[in-house]
Amino acid sequence: MPEIWFPNLGIEIDHLSRVAFTVFGNDVYWYGIFIGTGVFLGILLAMKEAKRTGQDPDTYLDFTLYALIFSIIGARLYYVLFSWEYYSQDLSKIFALREGGLAIYGGVIGGVLTALVYSKIKKLNFWQLADTAAPSLILGQMLGRWGNFFNREAFGGFTDNLFAMRYQLSQVRLGDISDQALSQLQVVNGVEYIQVHPTFLYESLWSLGVFILLIYMSRRKKFHGQIAGLYFLGYGLGRVWIEGLRTDQLTLGGFAVSQILSAVLIVAAAVFLIWKGKQTKLSHAPAGGDGSSQDDEGKDE
Repeated sequence: MPEIWFPNLGIEIDHLSRVAFTVFGNDVYWYGIFIGTGVFLGILLAMKEAKRTGQDPDTYLDFTLYALIFSIIGARLYYVLFSWEYYSQDLSKIFALREGGLAIYGGVIGGVLTALVYSKIKKLNFWQLADTAAPSLILGQMLGRWGNFFNREAFGGFTDNLFAMRYQLSQVRLGDISDQALSQLQVVNGVEYIQVHPTFLYESLWSLGVFILLIYMSRRKKFHGQIAGLYFLGYGLGRVWIEGLRTDQLTLGGFAVSQILSAVLIVAAAVFLIWKGKQTKLSHAPAGGDGSSQDDEGKDE
């Protein structure tokens, strides 16, 4: 029987290992390969955009070295903070990164803080740096979600929609499965499957759409910060919906933390884009109180 199954699409995957290969007795996981590929392609993309916009491409190679470190720290701290009940029982687990436990939003926060400090020290325009890095960031997120697929994680509750996905019950952490999905177990030839929303796929496809939008707008932006603002708005819109489908959420007071943060980002990004857009229009408005140029004022129609 297949290990992973998309019954309504007719796709069956007989075997899918979490481990890509082994080096000197150490397993290299697909999750790490997808993240590493995202970082590599993101650097190339940012350096290309920097060259196009008259910036020093090496700035983004240098920045990435710092951003990677603090993004990983931020991703881990975010996950541990909202899973403290588990980690407080054994503090050594906090440093067991190979066991998983990185939160995207924590990584984004770490990266933004790094960008703020880096741009201050290097005397760079923070918003221009953020605009240049934003497409690379969403590209990495799009690829990274496929690592969740290999890990059998980041899925939702029961569904029978077109993209419904089945995982063998024996290969999934029970704590990630909703009661609804457990009550709707699919048994095929004696093998138990959970049938769930492939939220990793939803987010990857949504991120692809945001990535295309950012690339398109990069050559048409009106002000520094516009691309970064569109990133936070676009990603937040997708995440606030998708997070509501997931069953492995980090929660605070019964609420999904990432869903709340996504809603805040949507509002903040929308306000920023509207405010900055109006400022830009005013700064480029022609002389004359009615918005018409002085050259037009003496003309007869």
